[in-house]
Amino acid sequence: MEKKVIRDGNVAVIVSPGFGAGFVTWNDSISPFEPKIVKMVESGKKLEITSEWCKENLGIEDVYCGGVKDLEIVWIKKGSRFSINEYDGSESLYIDSELPYEA
Repeated sequence: MEKKVIRDGNVAVIVSPGFGAGFVTWNDSISPFEPKIVKMVESGKKLEITSEWCKENLGIEDVYCGGVKDLEIVWIKKGSRFSINEYDGSESLYIDSELPYEA
């Protein structure tokens, strides 16, 4: 089972809404729920997320970190189905019962 940060019945989802580069959508190996990234964003350390950091802390190599400057946490109700779509590097989260991820 995938690890998630859950508070008050809501799940933390990582998105990068700024234009230029996505993060979750540009890195297939990064979970939109990754607790270590949630912690970095919440503690104001998102700019410290580099490809080296991902290798050391997540065991994932070849991560593109162009979208980290815009990382945000979106809280959605546990059990909601959603997708993260990207256009021109801007990630958007859509909630719908027919979508692929489940919080």
